[in-house]
Amino acid sequence: MRNLIITLVFAFVTTTFYAQSAFDKYDGQDDVTSVIVNKKMFDLMSKVKVDASDKEMQQYISLIKKLDYLKVFTTKNPKIEADMKASADKYIKTAGLEELMRVNDSGRNVKILVKSGASDTQVKELLMFIDGAKNEETVLLSLTGNFDINEISVLTDKMQLPGGSDLKKASKNKK
Repeated sequence: MRNLIITLVFAFVTTTFYAQSAFDKYDGQDDVTSVIVNKKMFDLMSKVKVDASDKEMQQYISLIKKLDYLKVFTTKNPKIEADMKASADKYIKTAGLEELMRVNDSGRNVKILVKSGASDTQVKELLMFIDGAKNEETVLLSLTGNFDINEISVLTDKMQLPGGSDLKKASKNKK
């Protein structure tokens, strides 16, 4: 029994650590724009006073209280794009993510995957990879926490995230 518990704890910690570090190599790289928001920042953002009549802002504050990490990496560098794609593919195979949506439009490939939570709409992790087409950026977005997929459109509107329109479509499809 003790060995089973140790094994489960080790597996959980390893998976969580891998999720936190799988894409960190892109942070600070030349030709990569990165945005990283951690739990502490989300906690600070959630303490903003909100007008009671602003329902959308209340939804936004409610959502960010449930988030742990947001990591967004963008690039137009072909070598880095290829490495991002390989890293995303490797992570997808090992992280237990399920495909939520895939779009191929004029050479632009979008994949949105999730690791589900307690219910159909609860999400522990959301990964979006946009394979840039001609002269468009490749985007790798990782969002972790315990949130409802239907709340994502509020986040994309308020934070103006790359690929936000694709995330909106995905949240509508999951309902």
